[in-house]
Amino acid sequence: MRTKLNSRSNSDALAARFAAVRGLSEALVAPLSDADATVQSMDDASPAKWHLAHSSWFFETFVLRDFVRGYTLHDERFPFLFNSYYEAEGRRHSRARRGMVTRPSLAEVFAYRAHVDAALLAALPALPPAAIDLVTLGCHHEEQHQELLITDMLHLMSENPIEPAIWPRAPKVPVAMPGPIGWIEGAGEVTEIGHDGRGFAFDCEGPRHATLLSPHALADRTVTNGEWAAFIAEGGYTEPRHWLSDGWAWVKAQGIVAPLYWELRDGAWTRFGLDGRRPIDPAAPVTHVSFYEADAYASWAGARLPTEAEWEAAASAYDPAGGNQLDTAGAVEPRPASEGPAFFGDVWEWTGSAYRPYPRFRAAEGAVGEYNGKFMSGQFVLRGGSCATPRGHLRASYRNFFYPHQRWQFTGVRLAKDL
Repeated sequence: MRTKLNSRSNSDALAARFAAVRGLSEALVAPLSDADATVQSMDDASPAKWHLAHSSWFFETFVLRDFVRGYTLHDERFPFLFNSYYEAEGRRHSRARRGMVTRPSLAEVFAYRAHVDAALLAALPALPPAAIDLVTLGCHHEEQHQELLITDMLHLMSENPIEPAIWPRAPKVPVAMPGPIGWIEGAGEVTEIGHDGRGFAFDCEGPRHATLLSPHALADRTVTNGEWAAFIAEGGYTEPRHWLSDGWAWVKAQGIVAPLYWELRDGAWTRFGLDGRRPIDPAAPVTHVSFYEADAYASWAGARLPTEAEWEAAASAYDPAGGNQLDTAGAVEPRPASEGPAFFGDVWEWTGSAYRPYPRFRAAEGAVGEYNGKFMSGQFVLRGGSCATPRGHLRASYRNFFYPHQRWQFTGVRLAKDL
């Protein structure tokens, strides 16, 4: 993760990246009122105002406070309000109660951001390498929160009975369904996975290590809404035989009958998105499904979920900056599934791999060592990014992770099978 500012051009490049990341976060929340930005729709989500302030707290705490002589906190109350999970940073406000923080106002949070931005940009040319590393980490951290901003905004609006559109747009022109799934064969061999050390990566992406693959094949596209509707029609949510025990208990307890945001209206499936409620696009990748649903669908289809090693071995041949990813503020939605391989963008793809440390993994020293490692329990790995992931944020080695019941992110399914 080491970045050295050994020239004015490198300093200018990092300053430009910092400014662009910070600007996109603010553009994403432009359609929101102070009330919109304050409300918390569920424990897994956070208010937009909190995301904006927390990402500023990260830069203020780990860079300005720790490396800039004489820096004074913008507001001494903010560390308690906007620390997320860093035990080393002391007491913090309960995650489930973030929606109760009606003050500071959205305008005051923007003022906080402006204060942090000005101080960091002024200090940047003289920061030591360790601080530069943290600025780089902070930019990637804020990009993660941009995706969370979008998905949390979507969940919030879905809870509003009038189902408002954040970014209204004209109806889409239907496209043809993709052809049948094709298969990309992978050999049985020893291969290396994990980050190769070039450029930025989060600590959980390494160390790079050898792993054994059995002969297998991965689908050349993700599962579509149309295919998922067939799964529903054939009793996918009412027949227990394809479900894991925990998954079936979750379906029954929660009354799950379809992906999140789907609703049957006038005999046809619709979905709620950032552009309001619309008919599902049968050709688009299914999204907002849990690991339990993904695993059940794979069983129903006579397949399985890929391992993260299988996924990374196949995806390494493709451009991580390609595909449908977040470029600017505006309506975000998976595009119709392509008929050729596409491993990045559209929807995060569930794997069958538990989120656990790679061999020889060691968390970083200090508070930032809490970033990933302490969450390596009870979660599953997702790969590939989504339509809400900022372009340039992804790598073939990138590991996302969620609990098996969670589905408010843009999560979808790529099938795999043994050969």
